[in-house]
Amino acid sequence: MRNGPVGVAIVGAGVISSHYLRHLSEFPDTRVLGVADLDTGRAAAAAREYGVPVSGDVDTVLALPEVEIVVNLTIPAAHASVAMAALRAGKHVYGEKPLTLDLAEGEKLLAEAHTRGLWVGNAPDTFLGAGIQSAVRALRTGLIGTPIAATAMMQNLGPESWHPSPEFLYQRGAGPLFDIGPYYLTALVAMLGPASQVAATTRRTGTHRVIGSGPKAGTSFEVEVPTHVTALIDFAEGPTASSTFSFDSPLRRTMIEITGTEGTLSVPDPNTFAGPLLIRGARDDEWRELPVEGTTAGRGLGVLDMARSLRSGTSHRASGALALHVLETMTAIIESAERGRFLPVRTEVPPTDPLPEAWDPYASTLN
Repeated sequence: MRNGPVGVAIVGAGVISSHYLRHLSEFPDTRVLGVADLDTGRAAAAAREYGVPVSGDVDTVLALPEVEIVVNLTIPAAHASVAMAALRAGKHVYGEKPLTLDLAEGEKLLAEAHTRGLWVGNAPDTFLGAGIQSAVRALRTGLIGTPIAATAMMQNLGPESWHPSPEFLYQRGAGPLFDIGPYYLTALVAMLGPASQVAATTRRTGTHRVIGSGPKAGTSFEVEVPTHVTALIDFAEGPTASSTFSFDSPLRRTMIEITGTEGTLSVPDPNTFAGPLLIRGARDDEWRELPVEGTTAGRGLGVLDMARSLRSGTSHRASGALALHVLETMTAIIESAERGRFLPVRTEVPPTDPLPEAWDPYASTLN
C-alpha cells in the first residue's frame, strides 16, 4: 500500500473540470498530476491554470506511474471506454454521472474492476455535502419517525440557455433523467435505502432545441431523449417516492420532501452541498430550520473520500455499486415508460455510514 497523498489525473477538460481541478488541487490528500483531453490544447490550458505538471492525451496521463485514480469527466458516450482503458492501465476510476450508458456496460465495468482488484467510484458526490448528510443523520435518529413517502422534483427549461455546447445533454445518456436525475436518486437512496421497483411515463417535447448563448448561439440541434419524466419509485425498506425530472417547465423547481409518521423533512437541493434543511412536525404551523453540519467544499469530495479509503482500506461512499444501482433505476424508469408496467430494480447497494460531522477535506490525514 502506498503512503501520502493520492495521485490523480483528470480526463476531460470541459466545463465541469474546473470545479474538480480547483478542489482536488486544494485538498492536501490528493495531488493532480495530469490533465488529458481530445483537444490537447485545452488540456494544456487547464494544466497551466491549476499548476498541473503533465497534460496531453489519455494515453499520456494513463502512463504516469504516480497516478492512482483517473477522474473521468468525458461526455456520457465515452464514460465506459475511458473508464475501461484506465482500469486496464491499472488505475482506479472515479467518473462523472451516469456510470455508463446502459446497465450491461456498467456491470461489465465493475466486473473488470473486481477482477483487477481496482475500485470504481462515481458522481454525484453532492450527497456527501453537509445538506444531504445532515438529512441522512436526521432520518437515522428518527426525527420524523418512520419514513413513508418522498416527493422529488426538478423542473426547468433545460441547459441550452446557458451552456455553450448543450447538444450532448439531449443525447442518449443525458436528458433530465440521466443528467440531473442522479443527484436526486442518489440522495434518495442515501436517505431511504435501495430502490426495489419503478413505474414511469415520459414525454419528448419537440425534436429540436436552439442554443441560447456562446459562439453557437442560434444553432438548432436534435433532441434524442425524453425531456419530461415522471416516475414512481418503491424502496426496499418501505417508502415510496413520486418524482419528476423535466426540461420542459417555465416554472423552475428543485425539491425533495420526506414524509414520516411524525413529521416532514424538506431536504436541500441535491445538486448542491449546503442547506437549508427544514422540518415540520405534525403539530407545527411553520417550517423550522435544522442545523446543517459537515463540509460544503464542492465537487471532488467523492474522489477525496475514495482516496482516503484507498489508504485506510475502508469503504468509500460514492461507490461504483451505488452508481450502478442508480443507473439501473434510471434504465428501468425509461423501460417502464415504454412497456407500461412496474419493473424491478435488482442491484444491491452496500450500506455505508454518513460522513463524520467533523470530516474536513482540507485537513491532511495521509502524511
